[in-house]
Amino acid sequence: MDYLRGAVVNYPWGTFDAIHQLLGTEPDGQPLAELWFGAHPLVPSGIGDTTLDRYLAAHPDQVGPASTSRFGRQLPFLMKVLSARHPLSLQAHPDRAQAEEGYAAEEAAGIPRTAHHRTYKDNWPKPEILIALDPFETLVGFRDPTRTASLFSTLNAGPLVERLTAPLRGRGGEAALQEVFLDVLALPEGKRQVVDAVLAASEECRDDESELGDFARTALELNVTFPSDPGILAALLMNRVRLQPGAAVYMHPGTMHAHLSGTAIEVMASSDNVLRGGLTNKHIAVDELVRVVDFSWGEPTIISGTQTSPGVWDYPTYCHEFDVWRIEVNDGVPLQLPESVNARIALVTRGEITLRNGTATLPLRQGQSAFLPAQDAQVSATGDAQVFLTSTGLG
Repeated sequence: MDYLRGAVVNYPWGTFDAIHQLLGTEPDGQPLAELWFGAHPLVPSGIGDTTLDRYLAAHPDQVGPASTSRFGRQLPFLMKVLSARHPLSLQAHPDRAQAEEGYAAEEAAGIPRTAHHRTYKDNWPKPEILIALDPFETLVGFRDPTRTASLFSTLNAGPLVERLTAPLRGRGGEAALQEVFLDVLALPEGKRQVVDAVLAASEECRDDESELGDFARTALELNVTFPSDPGILAALLMNRVRLQPGAAVYMHPGTMHAHLSGTAIEVMASSDNVLRGGLTNKHIAVDELVRVVDFSWGEPTIISGTQTSPGVWDYPTYCHEFDVWRIEVNDGVPLQLPESVNARIALVTRGEITLRNGTATLPLRQGQSAFLPAQDAQVSATGDAQVFLTSTGLG
C-alpha cells in the first residue's frame, strides 16, 4: 500500500471550489475540473518520487495476473473526481474494436496525436460510470423520438423547427434520430435562426412545471454557455437525468452524453478517446460519430448500487476494464475491503480511515488516495469515512 497523489486538470467548465474542498486546499481563482487517479500517460497520478505509469512499468507484477493476462501490463481503469460548473460538450466514446481501428487508421495517416483534428489518442475503449457526490445533472442517451417530436410541437417554435424535426414524426426510430442529429450539426451560419426560434419559444415556457418546462429550461441553460449553438437542438433530443448523492448512471461505449453540473466520481477504462457531437469549438468528426454513436433510444437506468456486505455497495459496470464500490466505514469496526488479485485504488471522499494489511497501516483523510497492489489482496479499514474503491472488472 502506498499514497497516491491525484493529478489536477484545469478545464474552463470546472468549479472553483468543490475539488479544493475535497482536498482541503485554498481556491486559487482557477476552475478545477478534474482530479485523476490512475496511470494514464496523459495525466498520471504520483506515487513516491515518480508517476504511477512509470512505477508500474518498473513493477508490472503489481498490476495483477488476471488483469495482465487480459489487458497487458497497463492499469486498465482510471478514476476521476469530476466537478462541472457549466455544461460540457456533447460526446461519446468508442468500443474496443472501434478504438483499435480508428487509432490504427490515424497512426497510418500520420496524424500527430496533438493535432486538433486527431480523434483517437489511444486504442482503448471508454465505457464509464458516474456516481454523484452531490446533486448532479447530466444528459444521457436519446429520448423516445415520438416524445421529442411532441415536445418540439408543443413548444410551438415555428415552421423552421417543425421542418427540421419532421423526421421524428414521420418514421421515428434510430434512423430519424440520426438524421435530425446530423442535420442540426450541419446547420450553416445563415440558417441558425432555427436555434433562436427554439430559444424564444423556450422563454415562454421557462416556468412551466411539466416536462415541457424542463425541455425549455435545458435549452436556455445551454444557451448561457453556448449562445445560439446548434448543438442546443441536438441536446434537446436527449434524456435529462438528475442524480442524487450515491446514485449513478453507466454509459456504454457509443452513448451520447453531456454533463451539465455537479460533482461526481467518474470511473472509466483508461482512455482519452472522445468523439464530440456539438456544444464545442473543437473538431467534430462527423463520419466517426455515425460509426460510433448508438442512436437507439430509451430512458437510462439509475443505479443505486447493490449492498454486498455491511458498509459495501457494488455498482454494476457491465465491462471487464473496471469495477467500483462505495464503502461506508463507521463506528471504528474493521471493515474488509472487497478482495481482488488485481491492483486497486481507494479514494476517501469524507472522513478519515486507516487501512491495514497484516502489520502495515496507512492512514488516509478526506481527499487522499492509496494504491493497493495486487499482492495486497486483503485490506481492512477502520475509522469513519466514505471511500470509493476501483479495480478491474475481472476476478
